[in-house]
Amino acid sequence: MTVFKGHKIQVNQLLEAIPNSLLINLSSSTNVDRYAKVLHGTKMFYLLLYGIIENEKLSQRTLEDSFSDPVFKLLFDLDKTETVSRSSISERLSKIDSNFFRQIYECIYEQFSKTYSESDRNKYNLIRVDSTIVTDTAGKMAEGIGNNGKKAVKFSVALDNHLPCELKAFTSSSYCSEDIALPEVILNHVKKESNHQNIYVLDRGLQSTRTMNDFNKKSIKFICRAKENRKYEEQKSLIAADTKTDLDDSILIKDSIVKLYTGVSINNKKGNIHYREELVENEFRLVVIKSKSLEGNEFWFLSNNFELSAEEIATLYRKRWDIEVFFRFLKQELNVSHLVSLNKNGMEVMMYMTLIVAMLVLIYKKANNVGYKTAKRRFSMEVRNLAIALIVMQCGGNPDLFFKT
Repeated sequence: MTVFKGHKIQVNQLLEAIPNSLLINLSSSTNVDRYAKVLHGTKMFYLLLYGIIENEKLSQRTLEDSFSDPVFKLLFDLDKTETVSRSSISERLSKIDSNFFRQIYECIYEQFSKTYSESDRNKYNLIRVDSTIVTDTAGKMAEGIGNNGKKAVKFSVALDNHLPCELKAFTSSSYCSEDIALPEVILNHVKKESNHQNIYVLDRGLQSTRTMNDFNKKSIKFICRAKENRKYEEQKSLIAADTKTDLDDSILIKDSIVKLYTGVSINNKKGNIHYREELVENEFRLVVIKSKSLEGNEFWFLSNNFELSAEEIATLYRKRWDIEVFFRFLKQELNVSHLVSLNKNGMEVMMYMTLIVAMLVLIYKKANNVGYKTAKRRFSMEVRNLAIALIVMQCGGNPDLFFKT
């Protein structure tokens, strides 16, 4: 099998990180195989894994073809005589226990996250949190967030220093606002990590003072981009005579302890509800920098971390761009921009499987020091080469014996 020059890790090593024993144990501890005749949980896992890796545009039809591919069945040691239809795949995605795939994802994440030594990590354990919207152009989704007359699903993801560590799919219109979606993802992640020292980095989607106040109460450190000219009351300036204000590519304009306003609902005499602005008691950090390269552009950052310097806050926020690159990778290379299932359960299954493949490719990318596109292309090539090697061994050098019907 071809090995790319200079590569430190190969695909077969990564696939060994998903032992069949793990799939069997999870199959018995979940309801994934209830009422299943052919597409048991393990087979669905292998089919979706192979389908995402091998197809440029994934669909139920391409999954049907993949299941009939003798190379796929040999690669994962499946019965060559079994067949499935597109409708069977569609129905299975809508009803299969998504918890089975979530647990596989979490087991693989835990295993891979441990492969990084402390020296590989940044000084601060950053968790970038953001969302991406996928719209169904046919408008056939049973439920979805309204988006210019079409229905859409919102996938909110948390990305740690290296890998996607939390996922949530939203189809309810109440989650249109990032002020509702992002805090739920963060709180779910916090529950998994007791005594964590994470710093959660978010874009301008989070603006709710109530949410920031809640983060304070729960000792959740965050950095977010604030809207310019947001209303606040300055309590104290942190810029002293010896404070560095001339940064590498920007100028520090403000670094202050502030109190923020929030709207408090009031019932008037007629029974109508209106909102009155009030200051919250908790104090926050407001950092304002002015770009040297983008003339006139100011960037406002809010945080509840008073230990970092203003320059560090600005630098850590810039690392949020990593999640934008990650979303682009998911959409362009791993088919996330196309909905294989229009059912929320199926969407969750597909997203967990996509993140599993993403982790495999990211580990491959980092270990072999290549780019996203190169990693995905070479990963696929190694999968095919692995299958070819198995075919050669099984048929004793005569491939006609293997493909004989």
